[in-house]
Amino acid sequence: MTKQTTVRWVRRSRNLMLCLTVFAAMCGLLQAQQQPSTPTGAPPTEGTAGSSSSSSSTGAGLGLGLGLGSSASASSSDSTDSDSIDTQSTMGASNTDLSAGLGSSSSLTSHDSLTAAEIDDILQQRPELVPELKQLIADQLQLQGTAVQADSITDDMLYRQIATSASLRASITQWMLSRGYISQDDLHRSLAGADVDQRSTPGLDSLATLPGAGLGSGAFPTSPTTDSTSSFPSSTSSAPTMAQRTSPLDRRRNITDAPAVLRVPAPYNLLAMRDLYTQIPQDDTKLRRFGSDVFLNRANSTAMRASGGQTTVPLDLPVGPDYVLGPGDGLTINLWGGLSQSLTRVVDREGKIILPEAGALVVAGMTLEHAQATIQSALKSQFRDARIDVTVARLRTLRVYVVGDVQRPGAYDLSSLSTPLNALYAAGGPTSVGSLRTVRHYRGGKLVNDVDLYDFLLHGVRIDGERLESGDTLLIPPAGAEVAIYGMVKRPAIYEMKIAADGAKPDSTLAEMLDDAGGATVAAALDHITVERIKPNQERETITLDPAAAGTSNTPEASRQGITDFHVKDGDRIHVGAILPYSEHAIYVEGHVVRPGKYPYRDGMKLGDVIHSYQDLLPEPAAKGDVIRLVPPDLHAETIEFDVADAMIGNSTLTLQPFDTIRIFGRYEVDSPQVVIRGEVLRPGQYALSEGMTAAQLVKMAGGFKRDALLESADLTSYTIQGGKKVVSDRTAIGIGAAVQGNDRSADVSLKPGDILTIHQISGWSDIGSSIKLGGEVTYPGSYGLQEGERLSSVLRRAGGFRTTAYPDGAVLIRTGVKELEEKSRDELIRQIESQSVAARVPTSLNPQNQGPLLQAAQAQQAEILKQLRTQPVIGRMVIHVSADIDSWANTPDDIEMRRGDVLSVPKRPGFVLVTGQVYNGSAITFVPGKEASWYLRRAGGVNGVANKSEIFIIRANGIVIGKHSGEWYSGNVLSTHLNPGDIIVVPQKVIGSSIFWQNLLTVAQLSSSIAITAAVAGLL
Repeated sequence: MTKQTTVRWVRRSRNLMLCLTVFAAMCGLLQAQQQPSTPTGAPPTEGTAGSSSSSSSTGAGLGLGLGLGSSASASSSDSTDSDSIDTQSTMGASNTDLSAGLGSSSSLTSHDSLTAAEIDDILQQRPELVPELKQLIADQLQLQGTAVQADSITDDMLYRQIATSASLRASITQWMLSRGYISQDDLHRSLAGADVDQRSTPGLDSLATLPGAGLGSGAFPTSPTTDSTSSFPSSTSSAPTMAQRTSPLDRRRNITDAPAVLRVPAPYNLLAMRDLYTQIPQDDTKLRRFGSDVFLNRANSTAMRASGGQTTVPLDLPVGPDYVLGPGDGLTINLWGGLSQSLTRVVDREGKIILPEAGALVVAGMTLEHAQATIQSALKSQFRDARIDVTVARLRTLRVYVVGDVQRPGAYDLSSLSTPLNALYAAGGPTSVGSLRTVRHYRGGKLVNDVDLYDFLLHGVRIDGERLESGDTLLIPPAGAEVAIYGMVKRPAIYEMKIAADGAKPDSTLAEMLDDAGGATVAAALDHITVERIKPNQERETITLDPAAAGTSNTPEASRQGITDFHVKDGDRIHVGAILPYSEHAIYVEGHVVRPGKYPYRDGMKLGDVIHSYQDLLPEPAAKGDVIRLVPPDLHAETIEFDVADAMIGNSTLTLQPFDTIRIFGRYEVDSPQVVIRGEVLRPGQYALSEGMTAAQLVKMAGGFKRDALLESADLTSYTIQGGKKVVSDRTAIGIGAAVQGNDRSADVSLKPGDILTIHQISGWSDIGSSIKLGGEVTYPGSYGLQEGERLSSVLRRAGGFRTTAYPDGAVLIRTGVKELEEKSRDELIRQIESQSVAARVPTSLNPQNQGPLLQAAQAQQAEILKQLRTQPVIGRMVIHVSADIDSWANTPDDIEMRRGDVLSVPKRPGFVLVTGQVYNGSAITFVPGKEASWYLRRAGGVNGVANKSEIFIIRANGIVIGKHSGEWYSGNVLSTHLNPGDIIVVPQKVIGSSIFWQNLLTVAQLSSSIAITAAVAGLL
């Protein structure tokens, strides 16, 4: 690398770091301004001026600023984020603000979000999330008009901002929650017991609860750091963790599995049809560059960032006798024999070491073995009989430069044993546009070697080449020709073609590229390979490698030869298709058989080869079976009937064909005779009629009688057909109990097809356990068992009668049957109201200006009444009259017979009259004996302007309704009615509209919605 190139890299690195720092500060300031102000005297919290962290908000959800170069070559990108091999990413923005990238509506703060170490740990375990996260950021910025490509966001940019931006961490946490990568429980466990200071330096315990936990707390910086002391990043050479070495390819489906298929609904319920109605869906797998996962060593890069400068690698590794010494190597010289002594020497800059009695000795450039011999020769003359052993105590440090399309270009301090592969690994590997086939090793201005990494990636063969020396440069040029291979191959990915030895244009065959992809799977169809090719700067074309289409024989040998002869080109996308997801040489057996399923087919196969005897069938098979044949060429279904017995003895001449389905029926599946049993048996239903079956046998098949069954008599209904035109029924009473018990054989009768046997219930059985509930002002409230025909007075006597505070006139009786009728009536009323047009209620004589407001008012009134009808509960109240004198009231017409489930509530004497509806002051007014309804109405302020005075009605405490035509006999006015405690005066709303039908309908609706008030007065609501 020239001096000018080095200076450019230094300036570009500094500018990038400055942009990152400025944008992170701007995003943090923007979010701090958007947070609510802190009260006076309150301690500073996150989101205020007292903290550098803030929650994400609209327009600043990501809080990530990237300084990017003006060209693609000046920016590095993630090697795992490439799904296209024919498009190069270009960038035109020098300063791109990604503050609106993720989770702009996130409500999480840095208190509620994962820490940098926790987020990085999850991304380490699931590296496939990194390109997804980058792509999401790029997509959001493109929607805002900023041309940013995902490839331009490098790992180093992303992870440095995760470590320094609290808003970014909150947004990523929200994104992971929404996508299901972490759960709320994971987040809560991570946050439990941690304050702000603790969460800035997480330990292993805080990470253990998260998905993919496995890195220590040192994997991330504990505080925001910037590298201001060095122009180039440093790297460590520590071994990657197990999580880092795990490739996402390991989590793919087993390559030997059958291809995924899409089931299409079949028109017939046939196993053969279900197999044939399958499609092999399009393979939309997102391809990644082959070899990119090897360099996912983000933990080392994070540790480098945390240190704030360059790191030191272990320099005490063992070396072999062929190790070449150089300045900086530390040597240990052990002498024994005539003299026992241990010397430690470091090779100086001139390549010398100083030995006692022997002086300076040049060892630089010698192998360790040669240096030991030289030292022994020099000391032998000084020390008699001395034996010498020389070891390298500490390796020298080399500074090498990694530049080009690499994730983290810069200078790296490595051990003298390092190879170009070690340096490339320390720099994070190539970007998505960097080459894996050509790594150029320069020493000074001379090209030392070109390193091809594919032998290492594919076969594990380590290509050491020339060892590195201090000042060496590794240049990763842009990738050469690339080919994408996917489908039924073992390693679907994007592969770089091998460069010819003479530097000529890459020329590889399809067979060679398939070998790079691990070869085709066992489910691959080698005669269904398609290639999407790009004519340079012209158009795309699709090529099919089909031997039959090429005019050659369609054999496996011909397919392999075609693959060997086919030459791939730059930009090819090769898809290896799958074989058919079903066997073309199979038959199917289903139905009334012991072993249904798929069977192999052979030429000349007969029915007897599949169905050998009755042991292959379930009991009682039908006499006839079917063969459903799919007739070529369109494979439409046809049915062929056969005799089951003939097939088993070999008399059937029917020859089977592929995809035939043999269907055997049970005897009772083919229009079998049936009988029905209903009523009080354990398993009522339809049963197959066997020969000679009787009524007693049918009862036993149905599980026998229930406890409530009437054994004395049962009904048997039979049907006969007269003349093939008319069905005549006949009912017979049989003594079913005696028939089943066997006491009277003559009572049992034989059954015929279609007979219906009905077992009745004992009279009064349903009333066993009947009870009613008494509540309110009775002496002993509670549930009481009910005898058949028992009246209310009897139950009240058992309850001890009324208490002195009881108000029997206001007693409320709720009955289930009445409630059901009320629900039906209410639903019908709602239906009628909804079916009536509101426009028909408005007089047509009005001018258009007056019709509009009137129509709106009518619509609002209709909506309000419908709301009241739907929200008011249905009570199921039955109007009754109960007297405090039970003895004189008992056995009168008002003393009703009780039913199962009845609920009676006796309220306390109210002492008031309720006025409600369209009055100025609807309220409960103290009861005054002898006062009329008009007197109470005046006490409520009278009616208001929207009241319908002609439709005022009264609801008595016992539920009786008094309308305008049912007032006192001498006046006929409802307001002249003398009221009792608990009575209710209801003033309805004036109905808007001229239709008499509509007015009556809404009046009824208002009355219906007011009935529930009486239950509230009685204390039931």
